[in-house]
Amino acid sequence: MEVKQLDDYFGYTEKGSSLEGELRAGVTTFLTMAYILFVNPDMLSLGFMPEGTGIPFDDALFATAVAAFVGCVIMGLWANLPFALAPGMGLNAYFAFTIVLGDNGIGWEMALFAVFIEGILFLILSLPQVGARTAMINSIPTDLKIATGAGIGMFLAIIGLREMGWIVNDDATLVQLTHQLDGADHLNGEVWAMICLIAITAMMARGIKGAIVYGILGTTVLGGWILGASDPYNSVDSVTFDSAALFDVANFPEESFLAAFGDSGLGDLGDGVSYADFFMVMVAFLFVDIFDTAGTLYSVGRQAGYVDEETDELQNSDEAFMSDAGATIIGAAFGTSTTTTYIESAAGVEEGGKTGLVAVTVGVLMLSGLLLAGVFKQIPTFAAAPALVIIGAMMMRQAADIDWSDTTNSIPAFVTMVMMPFTYSIAAGIAWGIITYVLINALAGKHKEISMVMWGLAIAMILFYGNVTID
Repeated sequence: MEVKQLDDYFGYTEKGSSLEGELRAGVTTFLTMAYILFVNPDMLSLGFMPEGTGIPFDDALFATAVAAFVGCVIMGLWANLPFALAPGMGLNAYFAFTIVLGDNGIGWEMALFAVFIEGILFLILSLPQVGARTAMINSIPTDLKIATGAGIGMFLAIIGLREMGWIVNDDATLVQLTHQLDGADHLNGEVWAMICLIAITAMMARGIKGAIVYGILGTTVLGGWILGASDPYNSVDSVTFDSAALFDVANFPEESFLAAFGDSGLGDLGDGVSYADFFMVMVAFLFVDIFDTAGTLYSVGRQAGYVDEETDELQNSDEAFMSDAGATIIGAAFGTSTTTTYIESAAGVEEGGKTGLVAVTVGVLMLSGLLLAGVFKQIPTFAAAPALVIIGAMMMRQAADIDWSDTTNSIPAFVTMVMMPFTYSIAAGIAWGIITYVLINALAGKHKEISMVMWGLAIAMILFYGNVTID
């Protein structure tokens, strides 16, 4: 496609940008979110069980790159918006730690099937002929929507601190500060993890694009590959560097591709996994996906000038939401958790990006992850974990927008937030946030303010936790 044809299609000149400006904005956005190419596979591959079941790192990397590519390209070519997509942080942790590794965990294949169904439902709800997406978004109290994002941030932070080696289990207090800091030196992974966190934060404060990527790679090379520091979370005394594997590439995912529809996925529904358990998992994915996507799209959309101030409508919103849903469906088929729109898209917008060419650029760059599998697999956990803490802190900022003076809203919002990290479950936080909201408001005489959607969700959650199953 020639330059003039590109301009005719995307209209970047008309919108005050240029080809060079759009490409530069795309590179900027990519640098701010490229960490997902190694953080997401690392998170999902924690699903390995002693028996050997789980998503292989290479499979998860391939799925991550493909899902991001598909989502970005659809968003760019169809919606013509400068918003980038990739598998979402928080839901990947929920996928690995709660769904797969939880006490009542289900197989990763079934979890992928739940993501697939969630994507289809999201797509249906986003159809303009249905119009249910807007109604559902409006029916959920604002404070609960805010609390969901903030709670996921807390969830990510505690996972990150554990993987940094700073928080460990304790029978008396549940968690405590690690004792490994006593006499710690330059060969302790815990020390390098904190150096990484501080360095990334300092770079972000200075406005350096790609700070997370630079921090992770710098810590990996210096602390891991050169000095051979310990990796506390994985009980590795000294990280080693395998030069022979450095140039490995990610092959097509033979194990995870279409695994959602195999005997351990769809084939196990209603037999090994009850419909009630599946419903709970699927609803959690759907709930977070809808509100995370909506919050990100409207936030970045306002920054880019794509939200009408009078109607509060996002330009090409139907196409944007359906692009997100389509990427989730494709990602689940290949083997990754929910794909969503990234708040890091704001970096490209801030750089001057105006059109979908920005998103297409990010998508193409995301495919580079397939050629760097050998590098990503050798990143120690202590180098990647600080990113979870930083992202969690950024997500927590929105808690300031909760109306803390209204206890009928603030207490359920608080329950939503704290239940996520303390139960290691996003679903539990959402469920008990909804239940407490409905019951508190009903008893406070505000039952008329409770939407039918909230009543229905609360009843479903109560039935679930009351062990009323539908087999």
